[in-house]
Amino acid sequence: MIHFLRGKLVDSLPTQAIVEVHGVGYEVLVPLSSFDRLPAIGGEVYLLTVQVIREDYHALYGFVTAPERDLFRLLINTVSGVGPKLALSILSGMTVEGFRAAVAAEDLKALSSISGVGRKTAERVVVELRDKLGAFGNAPTAGQGTANRPLSVGDAHFNDAVLALTALGHKAAEAQTLVKAAQALLGTNAGVEELVRASLRKGI
Repeated sequence: MIHFLRGKLVDSLPTQAIVEVHGVGYEVLVPLSSFDRLPAIGGEVYLLTVQVIREDYHALYGFVTAPERDLFRLLINTVSGVGPKLALSILSGMTVEGFRAAVAAEDLKALSSISGVGRKTAERVVVELRDKLGAFGNAPTAGQGTANRPLSVGDAHFNDAVLALTALGHKAAEAQTLVKAAQALLGTNAGVEELVRASLRKGI
């Protein structure tokens, strides 16, 4: 799997970027939020990536920030009916912080205002994600606003471990429960690999 790309930005459009890495040009699909942060053509670019491989579809998705990539993964792995293209549309239509706030508030109007997201999809997003926001960070509470706040090392390791378990096929809620138990056993300083290994053991 391709985890990230670092190279020269050859071309860019609002939905894609062409990145040259050692003479190879990669077409990377990006949300508008990442497109706005791309350097000028010819500049060096670093993109975190998610590679989607299906029988009739191969694509590489790129993100400037980790929260964007985490939310993309959460959407395509958790919400039924939301594939990579719709997940990219959601990221293009709303910031990560705005999305977290909308799901926490069950704001169907805000979610369904995104292109491609109807009311039924918005309802499904809320139902399937409102208890799973810990997979990419806690939703802001009233009075905190939606500014991005740095996570502690323990929280970051917790989130990464949850994402690793969901990638292995666990439901997000189950993954959170397992990682919480592992972190309670090992302590908040436990690394991602330790948390994942402990979570996969029976009896945690």
